[in-house]
Amino acid sequence: MKQPYKHGVPGPADIMAEMERIGVPQDFKALVAAFKLKGEPQRQTLQKQLKKLVRTGQLLLNRRNEYCLLKKIDAVVGKVAAHRDGFGFLIPDAGGDDVFLPPHEMRQLLDGDRIAVALAGTDRKGRPKGSLVEILERGKSTAVGRFIAERGLCYVVETASRSQDRYVIAANDTGGAKDGQMVKVEIIAYPTNRLEAQAKVIDVLGDVDDPGMLTTMAIESFGLRDGWSEKLLAAAGRHGAEVSAKDKQGRTDLRDLPLVTIDGADARDFDDAVYAEPAGEQWRLLVAIADVSHYVHKDDALDVEARKRGTSTYFPDRVVPMLPEAISNGLCSLNPDVDRLCVVCDMRVTAAGKVESAKFYKAVMRSHARLTYDEVHAAIGEGNKQTRDKLGSVLPHLQSLYKVYGVLAKARARRGALDLELPEVVISMGDDHSVADVAPRHRNDAHRLIEECMIAANVEAAKHLRKQKVPTLYRVHPQPELDRFEELRVMLQELGFKVTKEARTTPRVLNKILAQLSARPDYPVLATSVLRTLSQALYQPANEGHYGLALEAYAHFTSPIRRYPDLLVHRAITHLADGGKPGAFAYRMSDMEELGRSCSRLERQAEAASRHVEARYKCIYISKHVGDEFTGVVTAVKHFGLFVMLEGLFVEGLVHVTNLRNDYYHAEHGGLRLRGERTGHSYGLGDELQVRVTRVDVEEARVDLQLVTP
Repeated sequence: MKQPYKHGVPGPADIMAEMERIGVPQDFKALVAAFKLKGEPQRQTLQKQLKKLVRTGQLLLNRRNEYCLLKKIDAVVGKVAAHRDGFGFLIPDAGGDDVFLPPHEMRQLLDGDRIAVALAGTDRKGRPKGSLVEILERGKSTAVGRFIAERGLCYVVETASRSQDRYVIAANDTGGAKDGQMVKVEIIAYPTNRLEAQAKVIDVLGDVDDPGMLTTMAIESFGLRDGWSEKLLAAAGRHGAEVSAKDKQGRTDLRDLPLVTIDGADARDFDDAVYAEPAGEQWRLLVAIADVSHYVHKDDALDVEARKRGTSTYFPDRVVPMLPEAISNGLCSLNPDVDRLCVVCDMRVTAAGKVESAKFYKAVMRSHARLTYDEVHAAIGEGNKQTRDKLGSVLPHLQSLYKVYGVLAKARARRGALDLELPEVVISMGDDHSVADVAPRHRNDAHRLIEECMIAANVEAAKHLRKQKVPTLYRVHPQPELDRFEELRVMLQELGFKVTKEARTTPRVLNKILAQLSARPDYPVLATSVLRTLSQALYQPANEGHYGLALEAYAHFTSPIRRYPDLLVHRAITHLADGGKPGAFAYRMSDMEELGRSCSRLERQAEAASRHVEARYKCIYISKHVGDEFTGVVTAVKHFGLFVMLEGLFVEGLVHVTNLRNDYYHAEHGGLRLRGERTGHSYGLGDELQVRVTRVDVEEARVDLQLVTP
């Protein structure tokens, strides 16, 4: 055969062309012969290319270890999303409609498995239905759940999985677990059409009521990396506790500049500091970020681990950090009155809120104060004399920061960034890991000041790297997907608000609608509906802008302690600051593509784990109020009932249709309202109701409510 590839090593296009020519499935040995490859290096290259084609869904490796062209078998590849009722869905890798998987197809599958299915008509609801062709990759090798021993049988029921998968445990594989305890198991046999999955206990986590067990379970269930090996702790500690004189050399000295940190009262690490001063008719704004890249180098032990974690994960009772405390709370925390290395974005901001110029450089700084949002707001926003006196010499610089914030906020409004400021809930924990309180966190202008300063620095980082054509990760927020946007448009039009198609591409238009909605008592509900319509932001090397912030280019630069993409951006910026050429940067575009996918996936994983725990801690809190009455607002209308958000607690519960006034109820107005067939009584989105908490299931994160007055 003719070999169009160089050096006798086939590329992906060559492999696909040869598979098309042969026309039948081929094993690895046959492909080696077909390409006339000799030597182990060429064989390994072919193996890598084949793995990539399987991963990207162009080839399928069947049970006979033969490579098949997916398009020849009309297969759809994706991940399994299992349901506790026995059925599931395939979420296609290539996007498009989910594929329904009936219970008999799910018998040998677990949640998260990557599979190929053939489309087999539709189900009774008109959804595309799939028939299993091949299990390409198992989604998990371990699981976490409750150990159950009854009638001489032992098994574990997974608790954090959507499907509550079950694993049979042999008598000699229990690991000493007792009935009801939470355990981690290793899967030793996956389910088949005839047999359940089998596993062995590898760790007894403790009793379900043990302090912090909810978070421990989530860390294990979601596959978060927790704890540090001796090797990693040694790597983090080798730089010492103080910045060395050698490390300060060659940097701009900003130690006399009154940079300050402004964070929450409970913050433990401080990776950003700010300063502002008048510069003629403009303002000089400095955003100084801890120079993590100075201590964590590409491919060293700390970097490899940080890359695997991708982000710090925050729970109500603890943090799973991306970097060890010696770095995150030590050398790279901008604590007051100590020398710290930083990377600075030094900007000139006009009276119109435009960043007219910016430069990046490496510096050494000394924070002049560790301030909190509340005390800064009390001093500047409320004019509290006692707090102003306490701030002393940094007060004039805070006043300058507020003036810079004022012009940046006006510029934000002019460009039409989405204004979706929804209440954020804070779960306060007691010393014994009990839930002390669930309450909204109230943002003030000090929060917004820091937010606008960080956005400005992030924008300049993106512009700087784009101009220099250095491979990096942009923070991209696509416009809403068409189907979701149409659902939102129909909902708002049913409520009397006209929504043009332009709102999907122009956030300014959607912002005007939000402004109209803000006067309604159910605004938080409607704003949440808008938020759910938006696409998920992601990391990628191709800059496609940020819809929500209405920005052409955006990158994450300001949190390298807790986000791996920020660390990559820092490496690119410091590479240029050190005089490096763009073409000599240590990362290629292909590297960034892979890192973007990884960082986006790890971010979603961390967010899912956090939401999982928060929902259950809220349930623990509300379980103290079973029998109590609350005012609530209808947040969603379903054929089976109403979801109601309890006022002040931001805990959502279900009023089942059987708890409504005795009648047959039907959905109206695009599913925004349930109306009784006989009585005509109706319940709709945004309605205020009096409800009573009747039942709480912490494990299921479920709150059942009953109407007080039907």
